[in-house]
Amino acid sequence: MFEFKLPDVGEGLTEAEILDWQVSPGDAVTVNQTILEIETAKSVVELPCPVAGTVSLLHVQPGETVAVGTVIISIDDGSASSAAPGDVEVAPRAEPQAEPHDESQPEDAPEDKPLVLVGPGPTTAVPRTRRLIRRPQADVPIPVTPATAEVGESRGATRAKPPVRLLAKQLGVDLASVVASDGDVISRRDVEAAAAATSAPQAVPAASVTSGDRETRTPIKGVRKATAAAMTRSAFTAPHVTLFLTVDVTRTMDLLARLKADRAWSGVRLTPLVLVARALLMTIRRHPGINARWDEAAQEIVQPHYVNLGLAAATPRGLIVPNVKDADAVDLRGLADAIAELVATARAGKTSPEEMSRGTITITNIGALGVDAGTPILNPGEAAILAFGTVRDTPWVVDGELQVRKVTQLALSFDHRLVDGELGSNVLATLGRLLEDPSEAFVLS
Repeated sequence: MFEFKLPDVGEGLTEAEILDWQVSPGDAVTVNQTILEIETAKSVVELPCPVAGTVSLLHVQPGETVAVGTVIISIDDGSASSAAPGDVEVAPRAEPQAEPHDESQPEDAPEDKPLVLVGPGPTTAVPRTRRLIRRPQADVPIPVTPATAEVGESRGATRAKPPVRLLAKQLGVDLASVVASDGDVISRRDVEAAAAATSAPQAVPAASVTSGDRETRTPIKGVRKATAAAMTRSAFTAPHVTLFLTVDVTRTMDLLARLKADRAWSGVRLTPLVLVARALLMTIRRHPGINARWDEAAQEIVQPHYVNLGLAAATPRGLIVPNVKDADAVDLRGLADAIAELVATARAGKTSPEEMSRGTITITNIGALGVDAGTPILNPGEAAILAFGTVRDTPWVVDGELQVRKVTQLALSFDHRLVDGELGSNVLATLGRLLEDPSEAFVLS
């Protein structure tokens, strides 16, 4: 029997919410078949099946939030146990034991480490094997049932972690009547087994939206929870400064119209955001200090020699910021295609953790929502974020005459530890010149 534990699907993520199972007990599964959708603090992720076999048991239900390393599904993969009669299979320990323990059960056993799909993980492959304690034949484990609760009492007081105690409370299980199958630590499976034996409900009621006559309450979790934590950390860690610039972008909008009418650009999704992004990348080439990060632990300013351009995207699940990797190394067509793909993926709720990691600078297109300007908060770890406002027909003085021009507002927020007023002003002024007259690109590049 293979027990699949919830893996770390992002960079150091500790938990995820179960969204939807794609399989049921009794279903045959194959390697890499999608069996489950989960929502992490960053995105919705599809989990592939690591083995082939038959689904035996689903340990968690949709709506539950579980920790990385929790067993979520059991699959009968046809593997035979190598245990001799009287051997006892020992599940990974939920917490270290204070009492002396068998030397055949090291606390840092390989299977205690969660499977990592993305991000740092074990550097060497370790076979998934069960640990066996060799005991006399007479010492056969007693089935975990309320009828054998007195066995637990003979072993001494049992312990359970807070999540397990909460589960027992939700299922109506008295922990005093539960026998710990692994030493003196009561596990989630022990509680579920006790609940099943007493015909108690096995599914934990999932937190959900509750509405009344005067208010609606929605649990804070997933992307919204992560965004709130990140923005709070950013606001109270990095000293923010925001500069504003009103720009006549008539020539840029004319260039956009010409490109759209050109058959050579047919099929390319060109938008004002694409041209602003291109102009920002060219600005960074001249002022690379704006594309940096503050390393608090090392007490260093880190200057990447690449640009991973983040694009703030509003989705039904909350605000996410995927980024175009090495955006400075692609041409205008490649940038347009990459942005279109990121937007489509975000709207479909399929943005991966990798697409939202290692960003270096961000653009938020508040103009798409009809907003002129704002003071954006930095994406944690980045030195700057640009807000691009709505392009409006506005009275504007050109060569001493009043004309109607296409005008927008740019707002650049930056970390004052990394970027001083001069650099921030030069970045915004350079960007403004490029958008006022795209031919400036030939001078500034």
